[in-house]
Amino acid sequence: MTTPDPLAPVRAALAAPSAPSSDFDLNPDVALPEGRKLRPAGVLVPLIVVGGALRVVLTKRSSALKHHPGQIAFPGGKVDPGDGDEVAAALRETEEDGARPRGNGEVLGTLPVHETVTGFAVTPVLGWIRDDFEPVPETGEVDEVFDVPFAHVTDPSRFRVQSRRWRGQMRHYYTVPFGPYYIWGATARILRGLAERMAA
Repeated sequence: MTTPDPLAPVRAALAAPSAPSSDFDLNPDVALPEGRKLRPAGVLVPLIVVGGALRVVLTKRSSALKHHPGQIAFPGGKVDPGDGDEVAAALRETEEDGARPRGNGEVLGTLPVHETVTGFAVTPVLGWIRDDFEPVPETGEVDEVFDVPFAHVTDPSRFRVQSRRWRGQMRHYYTVPFGPYYIWGATARILRGLAERMAA
């Protein structure tokens, strides 16, 4: 009897067409400046298989960081001069964050670019970490590396829209909490886009 490939639905979802996303999707009244220049960045959406089920690896940023302290995020960062492209940046940053061992993985594909309120054009890269590994969070950058069920963060019914005041205006955003982890903002929006593809 052949064991079903847990990655097959992911590969199919990656082949489906979809539009770019942004932190402004739920805030259509925000006027973005014309001619704005976005900085390229890449994040990895690392997938692991535990007990035959897919899970997504995430990081909790250090509470000591100046920007986005304590937030739940995909490992990744801006494209550096030595990076070939956004995929290379995502893989390099993920290794540095301790969320992926070097050479242990397969890039499955990318999702459409996501624009953030902080001025980045982020390319989400889906990758499969083939073997078991012990995450080693980067000191001073990452407080925790953990994983959540793929089925939870790709179920559209699990998402909620919440809001808070940002720069004098109410900003609406997606959330998809799991246990003690409050997943929101760009991370939740990227997962929401993946959830829509999985449900199509």
